[in-house]
Amino acid sequence: MLSTGSNSHPASIAIGDFNGDSVVDIAVANYGTKEVGMLLGYGNATFASQTSEGISFDSRPLAMASGDFNNDKRSEIAIIYDRNDNVDIFVAYNRGSFVKETRYLVGSSPRSVAVGDFNNDTRLDIVVANPDSNDVSVLLGYGNGSFAEQTRYLVGSYPRSVAVGDFNNDTRLDIVVANSWSDDVSVLLGYGNGSFATATNYSVGSLSTSVAVDDFNNDTQLDIVVANLYSNDVSVLLGYGNGSFAKETRYSVGSRPYSVAVGDFNNDIRLDIVVANWGSNGVSVLLGYGNGSFAKETRYSVGSSPYPVAVGDFNNDTRLDIVVGNGGSND
Repeated sequence: MLSTGSNSHPASIAIGDFNGDSVVDIAVANYGTKEVGMLLGYGNATFASQTSEGISFDSRPLAMASGDFNNDKRSEIAIIYDRNDNVDIFVAYNRGSFVKETRYLVGSSPRSVAVGDFNNDTRLDIVVANPDSNDVSVLLGYGNGSFAEQTRYLVGSYPRSVAVGDFNNDTRLDIVVANSWSDDVSVLLGYGNGSFATATNYSVGSLSTSVAVDDFNNDTQLDIVVANLYSNDVSVLLGYGNGSFAKETRYSVGSRPYSVAVGDFNNDIRLDIVVANWGSNGVSVLLGYGNGSFAKETRYSVGSSPYPVAVGDFNNDTRLDIVVGNGGSND
């Protein structure tokens, strides 16, 4: 366990190389203490003690994403907050230390943020899910750490999580959003110029809270997985490669699955799923068969009230590892 501090209540995790040493680090959004904790990696699955590195706030951080927004070969961080209609960009300047670069207006009560190049200019852009305005905000990046003003697109009811991928194989990135109150996902196909088509919705389980994308059946087409908080399962929607998706298949997991991530955990070249189960203090790992279906979950205990889950190779052994933020046990 890596402590995130007393009453920290970690809400989100971002993975990146934040100090330019080519080793994976972990950034943790600590909701309770209104700061981002930085755990710098040593490359052997151990980490330095948490430091705030200049990232503290007046508001409570809810979610963040990392990316190289200014092409300096280091990861920057985009952060959104509870009851605050903005996204802040923090830029790394020295060995994992950060300075706030700019604040940008987004929609109402943002809950999730993701990164991708939406207009094919090799510069990273940002998309934010806004539950109270039922839309997403797209902010196009200039490649110097700054962004254009938002453009907003309507999605389903209470969009809580957002992810990015090319769902119709046109080399243009698209957006998928998990909508908690309408129990569906919205897919917005990108035109490659930073704008998007009207959303198409697909049904999933009850109160979807997290979405991830990857190729689960090895057909080179991206698929979708969603964590459903109230139905205690995940929904898998296989993609046809033309921007449309098959009807969901659902798999049981633990109690109150809050977040989901994807990786190949057993080195069989078939993608697997990991889910953080907030209600049962554990994670569920579902091994993939490579045909779009999955084995029954295997559960592993973690700390109290796990919220975010992320995947990375933290000890440079070419095997993927899992990191979980535990809101109840502050680790």
